Parts: sequence; structure tokens; C-alpha cells
Amino acid sequence: MRVMVMVKATEDSEAGVMPTTELFEAMGRFNEELVKAGILLAGDGLKPSSQGKRVAFDGPSRTVIDGPFAETRELVAGFWVWEVKDMAEAVEWVKRCPNPMFGPSEIEIRPFYEMADFGDVVTPDIAERDKQLRAKTPGM
Repeated sequence: MRVMVMVKATEDSEAGVMPTTELFEAMGRFNEELVKAGILLAGDGLKPSSQGKRVAFDGPSRTVIDGPFAETRELVAGFWVWEVKDMAEAVEWVKRCPNPMFGPSEIEIRPFYEMADFGDVVTPDIAERDKQLRAKTPGM
């Protein structure tokens, strides 16, 4: 199963506080373990929400909202995409991760939908188009 592993933002990450060399090295070693295990598909860190934007939808209307965004603990500061056997394996890998922030922090794991999860909504034509699109898109 594929999962997205999200490192939640903190006040430090939202303030743009950069990691120490030691933390950067520890995260690099953890990423190397993920690669050796063959589960890391993608991953990266995100800049503070003050450099981001949101687009709000309401019917045909679109509204662009500039960051920073409230509720720091609900924001994402970084992510990985992993291919794991099951959620238990993902949890075990997250437990091995160095604390990605200076103080208390949280990492959230969410499984991806697979085409089979959508049942009869997905026609054979839609499934084939999705397959072709994924073949052309690294990381998808």
C-alpha cells in the first residue's frame, strides 16, 4: 500500500527556522534506510505557509488566499510517499524517524486511495487512462 507520511509544522518551521547540521544528517541517514528498504517513492520539505497560497472553491468561484495560515499544528512542513506492506509497517518506520523538529512534533500517516477503492465508479476506460497517466508521471 502507498501512504503519505506528513511531518506537521511547528511554530519554528513556520518561522523558517532551519534544521541543524546534526538533524539534517540524521534525516539523511533515515532517508538512506528508507531507500535501502525499497519503500521511499518521494519526499521533500516545504517552506513556511507564509510563502504559500490556497485556492478556495465555492461552485464556479475561486478565491486565492495568501499565507501564512492559522492552526500551525494542522499545516504540513514536509512529506514522504512510501510503498509499505501495511499501516503497521508505516508506523514502525515512523517510530524510527529522528524527531524532525526541535521540540514536540507530530507525523501523520495517511493511505492513498487506490483505483479499486472507487468500485464501480471507475470504468475500464477511466482505469486505462489512469494507468497510462501514471506510466508517464514519475512518482505518481
